[in-house]
Amino acid sequence: MLHILHAADLHLDAPFASLPAHKAAERRAEQRDLIGRLADLARTRGADLVLLSGDLFDSADTYAETTQALARALGQTGCPVFIAPGNHDYFTLRSPYSALHWPENVHIFRSAALEAVERPDLGCAVHGAAFTAPAREDSPLSGFAAPGDGLIHLGVLHGEVDGKGRYGPIPRADIAASGLAYLALGHVHAGSGLQWEGGTAWAYPGCPEGRGFDELGEKGGLWVTLDDGAISVEFVPLARRRYRIVEADVSRAERPEDALLAALPEDAGADILRVLLTGESGVEGLDLAPLARLLEGRCYSADLRDMTRVRRDLWSRAEEDTLTGLFLRRMRERLAAAGDGDERAALERAVRFGLAALEHGEEPMA
Repeated sequence: MLHILHAADLHLDAPFASLPAHKAAERRAEQRDLIGRLADLARTRGADLVLLSGDLFDSADTYAETTQALARALGQTGCPVFIAPGNHDYFTLRSPYSALHWPENVHIFRSAALEAVERPDLGCAVHGAAFTAPAREDSPLSGFAAPGDGLIHLGVLHGEVDGKGRYGPIPRADIAASGLAYLALGHVHAGSGLQWEGGTAWAYPGCPEGRGFDELGEKGGLWVTLDDGAISVEFVPLARRRYRIVEADVSRAERPEDALLAALPEDAGADILRVLLTGESGVEGLDLAPLARLLEGRCYSADLRDMTRVRRDLWSRAEEDTLTGLFLRRMRERLAAAGDGDERAALERAVRFGLAALEHGEEPMA
C-alpha cells in the first residue's frame, strides 16, 4: 500500500494585488505557514511520498526566506518529495530551485525530458519532467510507456489535459498509453476529482490557497492511496482563508446595514469576501464607507460592490394608455383582492418582473 500527498500551484510570494498592501504582505507570510501545514500533514498521516506538481513559486522573483522555508519544511516531511517545476517556477540555473542546497529527501526534476527515479524500498518508480522555460508546446508524455517491471509507476507533471496552447498540453491518449498507475498533475487551480484514461488514474488537486475571486471556496491537496491495484483519493483542506462572494439584497430589509449583516455568513471571520449589494434602495448610490466599517472584525477583508437600483413607485404608469398601464391596472386589482402577506409579496414581485420585461420595449395600445 502506498500513501501519497499530492499538491500543486502554491504560488508562493504571489502579489495578492486585490488586497491592501499590509494584508497582501500578511497573506504572503501565511503562505509560508501553508508549507508547514503541508509538511505536518505528510508526517502525521504517514505519507510514503509527496508529489508536488509545479508552480510552487509564483515567479523566479521570490524572497530568500520563502525558498528557505520551503526547503526546511520539505526536509521535515519524513518521506521522499518529488517536484516537477511548472510554467511559473520553471527550472533554470537562476531559478529559486538553484538558489540553495535542498534536503536529501527532495528530488527536483530539472529536464524537459521525462526522468525516472526508482524507489525499490517503496516498490515504485516516479517519472517527472520540468518546464525549463515559461512555455512548453509539446506533451511531456508523448511516446512514453511505463515498463512492465513489477513496480508501481507514478507520474508528476505540470501540464494541461486537452490543452492546445503553451502550457504542456497532454492529450488523453498519452495518459491512457502511459501505463502509469497515478499521474499527479498541476496547472489547473480547480480540483478535478479522480479521473481515468485507460488504466491510468489522474487528478488535479487545485491550488491549496485561493488568491482571488476566481478561486473560490475550499482549497487543499489530495491524499492518494494505492492498495493492490485499487486507488482512492481524499480531498484534504489546507487553506487558511477562503475567497467567497456574498449577495445582500437591500430590498429585503429596512436599512442596507440590516441586509448586509443578514447576508454575512456566520463562519466568514477568516475569509475574504466580495459583497454584492443588490435590489432597490431609496437613494442613488449607497454610502459604502459605513457599510465597510460595519464588516471590520467580521471577516478578514471585504470588497463591497454597489449594484442596487433606485426604488420607484410601482404604480406610477398605471394610468397610461399602454400595455404597461393595462398590466399595472390588472395587477393592482389582484393586489387589492389579495389575502395574506405572502400572497401580496408574491404579487408585488410579479409586478416588478413584469415591468422589467415590458420596459425593454412596447408598442402603444391601439
